[in-house]
Amino acid sequence: MIKKELWGTAQCGKPIHKYTITNASGASVVLSELGAGIVSIIVPDKQGVLADVVLGYDDPLAYMGDGPCFGKCPGRYANRIALGKFTLDEKEYELPINNGPNHLHGGPDGFQNRIWESREDGEAVEFMYFSEDGEMGYPGALKVVAHYEWSDDCELRLTFTAECDAPTVVNLTNHAYFNLDGEGSGTVLNHLLTLNASEYLPTSDSLIPEGDSQPVAGTPMDFVNEKPLGRDIKADFPALNYGKGYDCCFVIDGYEPGQLQTAATLRSEKSGRVLEVCTTQPGVQIYTGNWLAGCAEGHNGHVYADYDGVAIECQHYPDSPNKPEYPSTVLRPGEVFEEAIIFAFKVEE
Repeated sequence: MIKKELWGTAQCGKPIHKYTITNASGASVVLSELGAGIVSIIVPDKQGVLADVVLGYDDPLAYMGDGPCFGKCPGRYANRIALGKFTLDEKEYELPINNGPNHLHGGPDGFQNRIWESREDGEAVEFMYFSEDGEMGYPGALKVVAHYEWSDDCELRLTFTAECDAPTVVNLTNHAYFNLDGEGSGTVLNHLLTLNASEYLPTSDSLIPEGDSQPVAGTPMDFVNEKPLGRDIKADFPALNYGKGYDCCFVIDGYEPGQLQTAATLRSEKSGRVLEVCTTQPGVQIYTGNWLAGCAEGHNGHVYADYDGVAIECQHYPDSPNKPEYPSTVLRPGEVFEEAIIFAFKVEE
């Protein structure tokens, strides 16, 4: 069942609608036209008690330009591009700098801060955004669609498609923060994480990958075997020192374009909730909410602190337009960008 309602009005005067999709068991997802965002995911724990496991705001305007990018779909290029510059077909493009010396998440007016068009598509909800040629410095006009489906098995499937009229670069993800004990319940550092990733991308101190991936074995970046998010988070290790916690892209084992692979499994022993994340993309950025303190008031009046949620962002690698050895993020006319992410929620006793 899908319910559409007016949620608010943007400062530009555009209405902001939200959609609630409820499955046969009563579990639900709330989606927003602002940033094609995930506002809430309400699923049962091991006692059958429903709770919202996604951090966010009750005020739709709080999502506009928020630092954490709660639940939204950033673009045209999610994550960082070094110094806000890249070269495509021998022409250099300059992008706005909005994260230290770098360009992040498509810039200050990226897709996450735009109001997308929306429609119901059978049992699914679709959001569409048309990005003009030159928007935030990117070449070519781009039409992007985010298609959400919510199953009776509590699987949220997000499929991105995009087409362009001139060569450009594209990297799309969703930036939801999860707390499987329920948003507002405190830290996620006791959550257990497993990654299908035996390598990660070391970065500079401004979080730009410095080249080849490195094995996680023997480092605090090793989540091949399940461990608490907080076990090694205070270790004296460059990737942890730079970001005050995890904010790093891991290389998904067995990546093949277009093929779904398990990226991550997150588990809470307290609630019994389990989240399995699968994707067709080559990387997964793990961000432990290192800078959440001070953001706007969250759902139900909750005030979030650092490490109260973890983002599991399936995507192409940061700075790929400047790294020809990475899987390409170039999209050309006549091609279709298509990537999928599945957030599958389960319960264990």
